[in-house]
Amino acid sequence: NPEHPVRVLSSYHPEPLEVGGLSFLSQSGSLLTALLFNDERLRFNLAVSTGQELVTTVADYLDYAVEQPSTRAVAMVLESIRDTDKFIAGLEKAKARKIPVIVLKLGRTEAGARMALSHTGAIAGNNEVYSAFFRRYGVIECRDLPELAATAILMTNSRRVSRGGLSAILDSGGERELLADLAHDIDVPFADISTKTEAVLRANLDANLEAINPVDAWGTGRNFEAVFENCFGALMADDDTAIGMFVADLSQDLDLHEGYVDVCEAVARNTDKPVVMMTNYSAWNHRKFAVRLTRAGIPVLDGTEASLRAVRHALDYRDFLNREDTDSFVNPVNFRAQYWRDTLSYRTAPLTEDEGYALLNDYGIPTPRHYVVECVRQLEKASEYVKFPMVMKTAEPGILHKSDVGGVLLNIETIRDAKAAYLELADKFGARVLVSELSHGDVEMAFGLVRDAQLGNFAMVAMGGIWVELLSDSQLARVPLDREVAKRRIESLKMARILDGIRGMEAVDKESLIDIFVNVGRLAADLGDLISEMDINPVLVNSKGAVAVDSMIVPSGIVQGRHDI
Repeated sequence: NPEHPVRVLSSYHPEPLEVGGLSFLSQSGSLLTALLFNDERLRFNLAVSTGQELVTTVADYLDYAVEQPSTRAVAMVLESIRDTDKFIAGLEKAKARKIPVIVLKLGRTEAGARMALSHTGAIAGNNEVYSAFFRRYGVIECRDLPELAATAILMTNSRRVSRGGLSAILDSGGERELLADLAHDIDVPFADISTKTEAVLRANLDANLEAINPVDAWGTGRNFEAVFENCFGALMADDDTAIGMFVADLSQDLDLHEGYVDVCEAVARNTDKPVVMMTNYSAWNHRKFAVRLTRAGIPVLDGTEASLRAVRHALDYRDFLNREDTDSFVNPVNFRAQYWRDTLSYRTAPLTEDEGYALLNDYGIPTPRHYVVECVRQLEKASEYVKFPMVMKTAEPGILHKSDVGGVLLNIETIRDAKAAYLELADKFGARVLVSELSHGDVEMAFGLVRDAQLGNFAMVAMGGIWVELLSDSQLARVPLDREVAKRRIESLKMARILDGIRGMEAVDKESLIDIFVNVGRLAADLGDLISEMDINPVLVNSKGAVAVDSMIVPSGIVQGRHDI
């Protein structure tokens, strides 16, 4: 704790640490010291290796960190969260104080999770669940240590990004192409600069250089300091510039690069937006310049990809703070919830198809018109309620994957066909058969429930049908969720463009999908602790709406492995 100062750490470092605004909490001692003792751009007010957390957990340290007036950002190396409620409280406090929380999550893969178990006894959660949890609370998730460091350097700066995108100035056409390529891959938008800004660029650039953002400003090199300062200053003054970046591979042995540093300092003095110096590659041959710029309030970031990811994180955090508070969304009371809690609590078998339909209907999830028959004579009554063409499924308890065993018959057009289909199903599986109207859709979707012992219940949306496992195109949201969260997650599916219509297909009714996703979240919030598996697949959607035509709902009291018929 450099502020007091207090040092209780097994790793010895002879130099005192320069106090700054970064709190660094790590469940790995080595990854803590990798940043703590090697990079003067990172300045700490607190650095903690949390050990086995037998008494004090990372949630306790988070709460302490966000209480400190000097904390500008919190960085974490995280294997597991042991005290979820306290951790969430810390994240909510961080949001209220506009303190970004940056996390490098370890154990994301199956192999990594096994190592986490053997290393500290932590239970590493599912990667997608953690990512959904982090999204819910605005946590910035990083993939490796360089990205964590770059993001922490940027986010501890006193200036925050404003509206708009990235403006950049470079001294190389090739590096401009590299920047543009990686910015596209990482989805970092460039500022759409005004004609006024373009005019300033044209007035300063050599005749053969383009007045566009990002700007390659190196021509003959004549009077380069004034050219770069005027052009960079114009970019920073543009209304659509959220953050400015000077890209150069700094070397402290070059007078030219000292001129670049002077330009950055001059431009930064005339704007309240963040000004960043970025190097595409460095072996730390610019330590002197980096420290100088850091002390002037100008972050220096190394590595094109890590730097651009840090910028993307800064833009995302800006957008997170500007959104309406998701946690203010209150799950409305469902007066059928207690009935279903009682039913699921004592249930010793999965819900039948009609019971599943009833549960979904009680939570506002549309299902086909249907009727259960137990003898051939009841088909006449069913045909008065359910229109042709029909679908007939075995409704015998315990048969979960009906299609796999031939328990579903489609396109039944007449009562004669219905009687023949009934006899076929009854002979093969038993007398109980569900009759429903044939539903149509242009796209098949799937919804479900994911339970995590540490982090709670999550609603899932995916591209559905028989390809759901092969496509692996799914999104999770912690429940309950509002319509805006549901919309963002649906639009984040890899194949979301299909929903807008392709090759002459009409756009589907996305509002109906948002309704279903929100309602699945309500169901999961009310009943998720009593359901071990819930798979609503497929949900057929077209331009007129969506309907859930099949579901599998397994109460949590059933022993795994005994119901998979």
